[in-house]
Amino acid sequence: MTELSKRIAFAVVAIPVVAGVVWAGGVPLAVLLALVSALAAREFYRLATAGGIEPLLIHGLVLSALIPIGVHSRYAGSWVPSISVVMLVVLELLAAALLLRGATRKPLEAVGITILGVLYSGGMLGFAVALRYHRFALDATSGALLVAFPLALTWGTDTGAMLLGRAWGKTKLMPSISPGKTLVGAWGGAAVAVLISVLYVRFGLAPYAHLTMSVASAAAFGLIVSAAGQVGDLVESMLKRQAGVKDSSALIPGHGGALDRVDSLLFTLPVSFVLLGLLLAPTP
Repeated sequence: MTELSKRIAFAVVAIPVVAGVVWAGGVPLAVLLALVSALAAREFYRLATAGGIEPLLIHGLVLSALIPIGVHSRYAGSWVPSISVVMLVVLELLAAALLLRGATRKPLEAVGITILGVLYSGGMLGFAVALRYHRFALDATSGALLVAFPLALTWGTDTGAMLLGRAWGKTKLMPSISPGKTLVGAWGGAAVAVLISVLYVRFGLAPYAHLTMSVASAAAFGLIVSAAGQVGDLVESMLKRQAGVKDSSALIPGHGGALDRVDSLLFTLPVSFVLLGLLLAPTP
């Protein structure tokens, strides 16, 4: 199979599964995000190790997976760890570094990169659960549509940037970080996202979720989320460039690793959560 065929085959299987889980919400969504968070964290720690820093791997994977589950527990009204419990986790990581790294194997760097990996993966993907149970999400339909909104903008940006960049892009965006990305691709992807955002509000959120925002707000939302996604993509490219690898892993045929698939979402999900809380309003 060609790389394109592998990408299409994966998308044909993955998109319906993700759509079904997002619609279901609850435990299935939390479990899926926990799995993806752990996989993304594992690949992030692989990049860190290639750069000379040894994370506390098992601790980081467990904590990354627990964050989406913890966010789900909050919205389900179950137990949520207090700030004191979170601080105890930090102390436990320092104690683990004492035992497992000692003074000669960069213990402070190990703790720091472990915490960063947890926040970067599970912390950001946990916003998908928060969007599913956003204060404006009054039922399964509106909750699923709110989660799908940044996903649609992210994928639209990627597709627009790829097609327009290949067709007309000449000036490189950041050649030292990602040689394939161009200014035309970046602006083209942003333009596609703006169009998708305006149409999504008009024909998706308004009739089916009874939520709306002005055309100007929808356009601004699409532009900002597109920019956030492109920054997220470049950040992961920076990490891979430092580690000297092309993909975060070979987990997904034709797509690289889990981190390669969610790098933009790690930025667009939290940005969308904040902006939607500011811009959305119930339809009259």
